[in-house]
Amino acid sequence: MLGRRPFYKNFLIMYRIIFQRYNFYFGNNMKVNFKKLLAYIILTLGAVSMLVPFLSMLATSLMTQKQIFAYPPVLISNPLAVDNYFKVAQAIPITKYFLNSTLVAVLTTIGQIIVSSMAAYAFARLKFKGRDSLFFIILATMMIPPQVNIIPLFFVMREFHWIDTYYALIIPGLFGGFGIFLLRQWFKGMPVELEDAAKIDGCNPFQTFWKIALPLATPAIATLGIFTFISTWNSFMWPLIVTNSDYMRTLPVGLAIFKGSFREATEWGQLMACAVISVIPVIGVFLLGQKYFIKGIMMGGVKE
Repeated sequence: MLGRRPFYKNFLIMYRIIFQRYNFYFGNNMKVNFKKLLAYIILTLGAVSMLVPFLSMLATSLMTQKQIFAYPPVLISNPLAVDNYFKVAQAIPITKYFLNSTLVAVLTTIGQIIVSSMAAYAFARLKFKGRDSLFFIILATMMIPPQVNIIPLFFVMREFHWIDTYYALIIPGLFGGFGIFLLRQWFKGMPVELEDAAKIDGCNPFQTFWKIALPLATPAIATLGIFTFISTWNSFMWPLIVTNSDYMRTLPVGLAIFKGSFREATEWGQLMACAVISVIPVIGVFLLGQKYFIKGIMMGGVKE
């Protein structure tokens, strides 16, 4: 019987039953299957380690202050303290913060994709005097820490009377060397035959860019969109400097102000509820962008 065998033999039998069920067969390919098993284990541990902080934040947002500091620790509160989310909405104008962050992140992402894609196509496929020198200057701007630009950029925004407006939150984020560099590398790999075919069909350079190059660059555009949206959504220092009123503040700034508003003890349940609200759009955009990224790879090939 299974229970009367030595422990190590029972373990080997269970090992065979479980892993043969998932195609980890023994035999001549034992070395290859072991590497495959090890890769799955490492990936599973990595996925779990990434999910634990988010699940902990979500669980804490549904606990009372007493349950958060209870010993032994409470993993899931019963009943769920859903009122933490309502208390956050009553304490700060989180809806306005959320709408401001959404508007700024979406418009900045769209604007940077438009500006970067047009500049990248010009640097990659068009020939004009000083093209390479200008591109190297743009690359040089990537080596300057963003903190160095904050003070001169603030003075520029002040001269335009854009402080505490959407212009100061959106327009500086429309231009970036990283997006131009990323898309230029993609456009440079585009086959020349596609441009020649477009010229034969009567397309001008802008039509070639819009109808041929841009659809093929969907994976790179999706990647740039994800990076831009996440960095703009999580931006804290610049919105903190150029906004003065609750009406213009974004969600990261509002979260920091909310944390500093507690006089006696920090209400961690409400604070985690605010953090969950701020994280959900980032996860949604990443999943949506990942879908279009895969679709762009599948549609981006050159068909004969």
